[in-house]
Amino acid sequence: MNKSEFDKAIHKLIPGGAHTYTKGDDQFPSNAPSGIIKGLGAWIWDIEGNKFLDCSMGLGSVTLGHAFKPILEPVIKQLYKGVNFQRASYYELDVAKSFLDLLPNQDMIKFAKNGSTVTTAAVKLARSFTGRDGVAFPFDHPFYSYDDWFIGSTKCNKGVPNSIKELSYTFQSCNTDSLKELFKNNPDKIACVIMEPQKFTCKSGCKCKLSVEEYLKKAIEICHKNGAIFILDEMVSGFKFDFPGASSRFNIKPDMITWGKGISNGFSCSVLTGIREIMDQGSIKNTGKEKVFLTSTTHGAETHALIALKETIKIYKEKNIIESIHSKGKKIISLTRDLISKYRLNNYIEVSESYWTPLWIFHSKNEKNNLAYKTFFMQEMIKNGVLFQGIIVPSFSHGVEEIKFFLKAFEDTLIKYSLLIKNNNINEVIDGEVIKPVFRKIL
Repeated sequence: MNKSEFDKAIHKLIPGGAHTYTKGDDQFPSNAPSGIIKGLGAWIWDIEGNKFLDCSMGLGSVTLGHAFKPILEPVIKQLYKGVNFQRASYYELDVAKSFLDLLPNQDMIKFAKNGSTVTTAAVKLARSFTGRDGVAFPFDHPFYSYDDWFIGSTKCNKGVPNSIKELSYTFQSCNTDSLKELFKNNPDKIACVIMEPQKFTCKSGCKCKLSVEEYLKKAIEICHKNGAIFILDEMVSGFKFDFPGASSRFNIKPDMITWGKGISNGFSCSVLTGIREIMDQGSIKNTGKEKVFLTSTTHGAETHALIALKETIKIYKEKNIIESIHSKGKKIISLTRDLISKYRLNNYIEVSESYWTPLWIFHSKNEKNNLAYKTFFMQEMIKNGVLFQGIIVPSFSHGVEEIKFFLKAFEDTLIKYSLLIKNNNINEVIDGEVIKPVFRKIL
């Protein structure tokens, strides 16, 4: 099956052509590979046999490498023992202990298969605990859940009842005054605030007045002063920003934390952790109290995924993965900045400071964050064998040769980008359509 046949067939059977919108055709230039057939280390192969350097690594879920043997071997052994049983498996207790040992400020844990399940579970617990309905989150963070409490706040809110939309409140991230104002204007309405520890889109010119640590501690203080629950979303930052995450690095005490991408090297495992007082609402041992139906997922604690999580924790400890990821990210940021300066493109390409997930923003002469110019850059990187969406998630498998390959493609693309800026002929150099925002009202 070739690319054209695959594209036509998959859209006929699967709405959106993929199972997360970030993988959709409208997020890539026309020359991007369609179906991926396999991955190994930091490389992937498409259905036509073409090989590409992987930059997003399973949307940030694969931090060690594709088909990583030290993870696969114990997982395969477990598969022969069964993956799902009528009662809780031994590994649910075993891995619960392993994960909570990393988090001295968290008491209980719940396993699930995807991030939206655990963020929504956290919201439910907060609503139950506080007796309030409102949920607050930064409007300038990209995603928290596909459930109505978040999607209702986006442009893609068709199908969400107005009564649900009215329960979502937003504020500006990195701005404690904005959070204070939100509580002041909505007294006794907000059950919880959920936020990521840091926007990985922060640029060098960010006007944040507080450090990440200071901001998080202040945000928790503001929430508690106003009777609200603080939920730290480490879905993206966990096992990348630090090990296990920002909560342990800064010794902060969120009421609950959500985890997912990166914690089990691509296997489907998401986690909700929290303090006992809140989490225990989901217990069946609270005789005489009203039951809180938390999560009930048949596949939430499949044994092979829990083994993948446990082995990932082990490897992170043994190999100091965080230091490896951060050193690579810093190197990539530094060297691409040098190249951008070399070709005098500093006014047209910005690089984020997030060394755990470097991100590039592309501008034209007249427009910041120009999607057409980003499309062109992605298109040319793909021609050079790099599957690029303006971001790279450094993994343990991105070695010296992989980084060299990335930088060579990056420089080759910068040369063409310089000509684009000079000639201002974007419509002549893009093959196909310009990429589009995921959250848009009209297709």
